[in-house]
Amino acid sequence: MKKGILIITFLIFALLIGVNARKRFVNPPEIHSGDLIFQTSTSAQSKAIQLATKSRYSHCGIIYKEGNKFYVFEAVQPVKRTPLDKWIARGKGGHYVIKRLKHADKVLSADVLKKMKQVGETFTGKNYDLTFEWSDDRIYCSELIWKVYQRSTGIEIGKLQKLSDFDLTSDIVKAKKKERYGNNIPKNEIVISPQAIFESEQLATIIDL
Repeated sequence: MKKGILIITFLIFALLIGVNARKRFVNPPEIHSGDLIFQTSTSAQSKAIQLATKSRYSHCGIIYKEGNKFYVFEAVQPVKRTPLDKWIARGKGGHYVIKRLKHADKVLSADVLKKMKQVGETFTGKNYDLTFEWSDDRIYCSELIWKVYQRSTGIEIGKLQKLSDFDLTSDIVKAKKKERYGNNIPKNEIVISPQAIFESEQLATIIDL
């Protein structure tokens, strides 16, 4: 009797694991080139970004399809493309959200997507921007998205802000500020946060897993 209960329990557990695993991977036809993907990073600075921007998400990138595979164009160290499944697995809990430009079918033509990739190539290989400056010398994740879209489509996704607009009061944020800037915090530096892009009214949520 006990053996039978153990077997049933094991089968239920295995079934739940299988369902959860399938949940984390999407059906490729649901994803389009140009879609934006968000996750909670496990990097050392993730918590500071979340606290300062009041956001669950601290990392984002642009999805492109190449052949039968999808990858994420992202600003890490350095700016590069990462297979979609590896990008998803790298985030906290495997959770991610995919958003799409409203009327993307009318805006993101093959020529526009080609231009987006060309603009992106100008950033490929550049170092990650630890001080979140607005120059093109180094790039951070949401800045990459904003500039690729703006320079290839003319569309500005997300409201630009200044460092002074964020909540810089928590001890974690203060420590990260001290580490990156010392006593010279550029409070008037233009910044685009993952949250500003995430909550843009120009985007629609396609997948939330």
